[in-house]
Amino acid sequence: MDKMTNDIVDLGFDKWFQDNTDSENLEGLEIARVMAVHKDSYTVTSGKQDVFAELVGKLVYSATSPVDYPAVGDWVYARFYDENTLSIIHRIMPRKSLLKRKTPGKKIDFQLIAANIDVAFIVQAMDDDFNMRRLERYLVMIHESNITPIVLLSKSDLLPPEEVTEKIREIKRIMPHLHVQSFSNKSQSDLKNVQGLLNPRMTYCLLGSSGVGKTTLLNNLIGESVFKTKAVRKKDSKGRHATTYRQLIKLGSGAMVIDTPGMRELGNFSVDTGLDETFDEIVDLSKQCQFNDCTHVIEKGCAVLSALERGELSEKRYHNYIKMNKESVFNEMSYLQKRQKDKQFGKMCKTIMKHKKIKDRT
Repeated sequence: MDKMTNDIVDLGFDKWFQDNTDSENLEGLEIARVMAVHKDSYTVTSGKQDVFAELVGKLVYSATSPVDYPAVGDWVYARFYDENTLSIIHRIMPRKSLLKRKTPGKKIDFQLIAANIDVAFIVQAMDDDFNMRRLERYLVMIHESNITPIVLLSKSDLLPPEEVTEKIREIKRIMPHLHVQSFSNKSQSDLKNVQGLLNPRMTYCLLGSSGVGKTTLLNNLIGESVFKTKAVRKKDSKGRHATTYRQLIKLGSGAMVIDTPGMRELGNFSVDTGLDETFDEIVDLSKQCQFNDCTHVIEKGCAVLSALERGELSEKRYHNYIKMNKESVFNEMSYLQKRQKDKQFGKMCKTIMKHKKIKDRT
């Protein structure tokens, strides 16, 4: 294994990526990892140094959705110029995982968060930010991407130990297999516990609302205040964005962490697997329903509704499941309709240009 390969292996280029490497794409190109995404440019590295990068024109013009563009954590085929001070990205390598959400607002489209993540840390603060329904939304998104979730409950110093324990129990009651760990950024022993979750050559992602302590945690993991933090508003515990773009940071331990801006809106679509894994007790009950296509809303013989009536199923959890399921179906249909309209518009433009060329010749 040559030096370049050793460098990229240290960045997480494991056997899965080696098996999915197209040797034909390596002619004149190098394998690099996307370390940061800016508005119209990228930062990549082949393991030696971070380099400014842009997309080759063919990649831009052939893209039909945000999924066709590189995300933080992606592996790409790139060409380096001017003694490795500039790079052009030619292709995106196959992804092991891709974390994405619906774009905020009314627009129906994907927004890429990060690619090739092994473990996602969902950070919730133990103040007004703590929200079980939002936690479920994060879990649906993470499970759909085939990523391992871990919940980190920050600001544990704000509550008595018994209240911290109760919040963990609240999560464990409905998701017993989920790894949950409380911590305070002010406690060295707590930070060591978090560091113990990080393994060399693996990629982690920090997810959560603004103000929950993600950037402070990252600074603590790095060992110095590299990134700016902002105070939380006292009146409502709402945070302000300290992270403004997504970036991958390699820690001294060899683990890699992707920091992301806080997300106040978390919409999902096409998340059947994510819903099933997050709400597995509802999935198990649905197998006992009288009808295979039961919507668990009005049908007679619905095992889910029966469990709800008996108090065996959390009412809030049930309503969140139904709500997310409806959102997913609606967003997926809207997205497919949008893509169809885009294709029709593209065909119309091609037809007009074709007729224009014919007219110009005559």
